[in-house]
Amino acid sequence: MKILADLHLHSKFSRATSGEMKPAGIAEMAEKKGLQLVATGDFTHPVYFSQLQSELIEVQEGIYKYKNNQSPVFFILSTEISSIYSQNGKGYRIHNLVLMPNFASVEKLNERLSRIGNLTSDGRPILKLPSPDLVKIVLDIDERGLVIPAHIWTPWFSMFGSSSGFNAIEECFKDQTKYIYAYETGLSSDPAMNWRVSQLDNLALISNGDSHSLGNLMREATEFDLPLLTFSNIRRALINSSPNSLQIKNPPFSTPRVENGLGEEKEEKISKITQTIEFYPEEGKYHFDGHRACGITLKPSESIKNKNICPKCKRPLTIGVLNRVEQLADRAEGGRPENIVPFQSLVPLETVIAEALGTSRNSVKVKAEYENLVNELKNEYYILSEANFAEIEKVAGSAIAQYVIASRNGELDIFPGYDGVFGIVKIKPKQNNKIEQEVLF
Repeated sequence: MKILADLHLHSKFSRATSGEMKPAGIAEMAEKKGLQLVATGDFTHPVYFSQLQSELIEVQEGIYKYKNNQSPVFFILSTEISSIYSQNGKGYRIHNLVLMPNFASVEKLNERLSRIGNLTSDGRPILKLPSPDLVKIVLDIDERGLVIPAHIWTPWFSMFGSSSGFNAIEECFKDQTKYIYAYETGLSSDPAMNWRVSQLDNLALISNGDSHSLGNLMREATEFDLPLLTFSNIRRALINSSPNSLQIKNPPFSTPRVENGLGEEKEEKISKITQTIEFYPEEGKYHFDGHRACGITLKPSESIKNKNICPKCKRPLTIGVLNRVEQLADRAEGGRPENIVPFQSLVPLETVIAEALGTSRNSVKVKAEYENLVNELKNEYYILSEANFAEIEKVAGSAIAQYVIASRNGELDIFPGYDGVFGIVKIKPKQNNKIEQEVLF
């Protein structure tokens, strides 16, 4: 069974997060987006954890549903830890996702982490906890637990960040590296950029929305192919889906025969990742180098000419993701491992509608058109990736249909983001999109 998942989001208990980010709202919006599995986010926060315990029910090993509605969306227990610590005389700030298989293991983990720092001040707690120690604590509580380095290229808070990260996975996780099975690309990079770095070939690549509001669910997502939706099968899929694992015809982690309604029971069915859904990396707010205060944005080659100094104020530039990838890449541009998981880049539907109507994404008109489309045409993912021109035109008119097809075809001008400023996408439809779609369908 195919499962489209977004495994990184935040609740209303995280800073700068919408009050609508709670289980009921997340489940409702995830269904509109076309997701089957979402993270809970923020299980380390005591109040939110109590809410999760009262509102979610386990329906399969490590997989939960919201008790009070008939939503087809499932939850997996997750949080993000902000680790700030020193190593060999240098300060590091690393964000890691943690997935746990049940409430009992979360309760034990929260108790352990509460001895280290304050879990109540933020849904994403800031702890003086080195990344290797976090892995040890998680696995000591439950060997099925997963630690996944988050948005690994973000300048300020990530494993490879230009301002506070490492140059190698082993430097970050030390002797616990063997228990790291996947990494998250982040919004400012895409798989093609990550494929250039061969030290990542042992890890599966996943993409998630890192949402702080309902509308940003599924900005990025990961599609799994599982015989049965369970926590252990998600874990197996991560282990099986690194470029180096994909070359093995019979991966070591096949799925045992299990009876349940969350998928067909099949012996020897291999759990794996089949694709990722991507934000265009230029849209991310740290793709290019730059200095927001001065309105300066630079390509890596231009930053090198300026010695990474802002040409206007002469202060250091924030080195973006593209530049940082160039620093660590040992493959040429376009280089990649022999075995990869494919990806597709999509522009969020509200952005497409706003472009078509020439108005703000947050306008009442855009929200109304969005609701109309997802109510009539399955969900956002279907509309962006599969629906033909005629289907969309019938519901929303020819202008929006033109823009959806144009966005799918990559008919875009993108002005890259930098130093915390999101990039800008401009859709440029061809006049023959309708004709092309009629031929295709």
